[in-house]
Amino acid sequence: MKIAKAEVFVHSPGRNFVTLRITTDDGLVGLGDATVNGRELAVAAYLRDHLAPMLIGRDAHNIEDTWQYFYRGSYWRRGPITMTAIAAIDMALWDIKAKAANMPLYQLLGGASREGCLAYGHASGREFNEIFDSIREHQEKGYKAIRVQTAIPGLNSVYGVAASANASAGSGSGKGASSERYDYEPARRSTVPVEEEWDTRAYLNYIPSVFEAVRNEFGPDLPLLHDGHHRLTPIQAARLGKSLEPYDLFWLEDLTPAENTDAFRLIRQHTTTPLAVGEIFNTIYDYKDLFEEQLIDYVRSPVSHGGGITPLKKIFDYAAVYQIKSGVHGPTDVSPIGHAASLHLGMAIHNYGISEYMQHSSDTNDVFQPEYTFSDGLIRPGTSPGLGVSYDEKLASQFEYEPAYLPVNRLKVDGTMHDW
Repeated sequence: MKIAKAEVFVHSPGRNFVTLRITTDDGLVGLGDATVNGRELAVAAYLRDHLAPMLIGRDAHNIEDTWQYFYRGSYWRRGPITMTAIAAIDMALWDIKAKAANMPLYQLLGGASREGCLAYGHASGREFNEIFDSIREHQEKGYKAIRVQTAIPGLNSVYGVAASANASAGSGSGKGASSERYDYEPARRSTVPVEEEWDTRAYLNYIPSVFEAVRNEFGPDLPLLHDGHHRLTPIQAARLGKSLEPYDLFWLEDLTPAENTDAFRLIRQHTTTPLAVGEIFNTIYDYKDLFEEQLIDYVRSPVSHGGGITPLKKIFDYAAVYQIKSGVHGPTDVSPIGHAASLHLGMAIHNYGISEYMQHSSDTNDVFQPEYTFSDGLIRPGTSPGLGVSYDEKLASQFEYEPAYLPVNRLKVDGTMHDW
């Protein structure tokens, strides 16, 4: 079964996506997600100009060999652009192989280890009552675990907080709804990034009161999560973890840039709050020391940015040795193809933990037509062979790419550039 065609599409149904479509000589089609938020055209060019031509004529069944061909064979290894491009190829080939076997992908990966994959939603607000309302709204949608993000007094805009009180992920429809469409999606359609401001001291002083209020309102049983988004130094992260221990968080996510393993050694010395990290990691080498020293509790890499199903399953298997679980990144800039790939892998591995699940806009779902469903806190794959996602190229062509970038951060006190 030879690869006959490899096509790359860049469209914006609700937000920008890069999609790879591989077709074999006997007509089987596989899809891959190659989206990197704010760098979409870089991945598209890497795929279209360099990798796609080398796919033609290769045996579509030889997934491991193809992955190694593009990883080891390129000499220039790792990095988000390279690894996302390879991931798109990898998931497209797994999609094809599962279709050839006439079974959902998770069956090829060892079969189901659970009924469905636990997911968490994003609640946020500018003050306590808004946060409470947002949590209740997510509970009504079926979420059993909820991430809580909050505005910070004195700051005009904070990551993870909806711009309007009643906003929902992926709301709006059509080209005229960009302000709604990006309400929970921090990328803004512009030629340069929006600049936001940050005040760590205000954040650290305020956050414990938020979780105290949420626990008082909703009780001890609701799993709560929080994302620090790499904004803290190691000692600041340690302080936050310790201050939130009374509120029994499911995890604290991305407290500090994790390429510095020593940072997590320091954090672990000061708090027992579980730690999640890795949404910007690309290979096992990013995780190795964190695993072996048991410095984290959850692995955040999605299939799309972790190099594909082939390497991410190895990462999860390695994590399992140290009783570390998956906690896959699932924002709206991972397309339904990427969500489906992570879901099938999550169904099969033993050490599944939880997944982020931001629901896509109606435009996105119309173009990709995912078969997976969400109810009673769990995401469930469909029964169709492969990933269970299709791609309507004709409809997608109605949504042209528009430049969109994640914001950048400057310290409020003096304007110094800071981690966003």
